[in-house]
Amino acid sequence: MNLEIEKKPIIRMFNVSKQYGTKLALKDITLEIEPGEFIFVSGASGAGKSTLLKVLYLAEKATRGQIIIGGMNLDRISSFKLPFLRRKFGMIFQDFKLIPTRTVFENVALVLEAAGEKPSIIKKRVMKVLESTGMETKTRALPPTLSGGEQQRVAVARAVVGEPEIILADEPTGSLDDKSAKLVLDALMGYHKKGATVLMASHNIFLLETMVRGRNIALEQGELVKTATML
Repeated sequence: MNLEIEKKPIIRMFNVSKQYGTKLALKDITLEIEPGEFIFVSGASGAGKSTLLKVLYLAEKATRGQIIIGGMNLDRISSFKLPFLRRKFGMIFQDFKLIPTRTVFENVALVLEAAGEKPSIIKKRVMKVLESTGMETKTRALPPTLSGGEQQRVAVARAVVGEPEIILADEPTGSLDDKSAKLVLDALMGYHKKGATVLMASHNIFLLETMVRGRNIALEQGELVKTATML
């Protein structure tokens, strides 16, 4: 086993900026994230939290700077290698982004179907992640019949079913009550303990401080103003 390779950061950002017209959403972000870290990306609305996650996932391309994920330089990645990069990620959105006409099972299974997995493997893995998020009794339910907290737990299951190395969560508890938010955070922590690197954008720093240990990366008007360990 090569321990030197394991110690390398899974995410590296060098002077990364993102500009929309005349507005700089991110300003010269330089950051390293180790494998297995739980990172809180905090800041007020408009601070750049969502933009940071988008440039990592390549939903948006950085205007300047370099991002290296798992040894792949995002500025030079080919269209052929892009799907392999995307498989490293599991995405969780504040507005769930579930398909309303597909059942809970089908929403989660889509990730594995797109990867070409066999039906027998899909059924086993989907049921496993639904059990881990407490949604195993809702496999045939349609998303509109579920509460916000239940829909977000389905979104967590969808994000982790492909066993990604990195989970990006954009305000996943923003629209939830405290009880539902705790259930979602518990599910995320379960996968973090299994080795996943988690980046979670949230303005609710009090909730995070009382529940989870990790590193807080604070943004203000697109700039990195603080990075500190939360105990």
